[in-house]
Amino acid sequence: MSVAGERPRDSSGLGPEFGPSALGTKEHWDAAYESELQIFQESGDAGEIWFGEESMIRLIRWMEKQKIPLDSSVLDIGTGNGVLLVELAKCGYTNLTGIDYSPSAIQLSQNIIEKEGLSNIKLQVKDFLTPSAELSGFQICIDKGTFDAISLNPDNAAEKRKQYVKSLCTVLKMEGFFLITSCNWTKEELLNEFKEGFEILEELPTPKFCFGGRIGNSVTALVFQRKK
Repeated sequence: MSVAGERPRDSSGLGPEFGPSALGTKEHWDAAYESELQIFQESGDAGEIWFGEESMIRLIRWMEKQKIPLDSSVLDIGTGNGVLLVELAKCGYTNLTGIDYSPSAIQLSQNIIEKEGLSNIKLQVKDFLTPSAELSGFQICIDKGTFDAISLNPDNAAEKRKQYVKSLCTVLKMEGFFLITSCNWTKEELLNEFKEGFEILEELPTPKFCFGGRIGNSVTALVFQRKK
């Protein structure tokens, strides 16, 4: 997913207006993970680490700094190849769940987890926008790129973003933490998107770039807490 440049505002002036993209469709991700699954079966290559290894290290360091208990329930939203869950398990976290709406992504995750010899990770084929009743009570929810993809959906992306926030309120416990990494949204835009039910706790440091004399971030990483 490429980093968004200057984007027009919507009619309210409060948020970016993304153009529709194949990156926002289930068909794209099904095809992508079917290909990655085949590559893994042939070569053992786990595939792309979304936003790079530093994005995983950033999240894990925050959890360790906050002394998040190792048995805290953690949900990886749009887990993809499940590599973040693998790293969390290696750091000692024991109550891990990954969901993805692509069956091929979940199969790839399962294969990688089995190769690593891990048994404390639960995987489910689930669409986060329509969470089932048992998907609730999580103390930590993590998103690395899923909200970005939803924002690019050709079919009423604005409404899907609102549904995402509703789903997050359903699955995350009161005062639970939501860690989001995005390459399409600025801090201010994310604050607006999650203003209902969440408060910002911290902005995590991410790599900076300089272009035309202006300094910016190619990735935004924020920690929210669900309000009581």
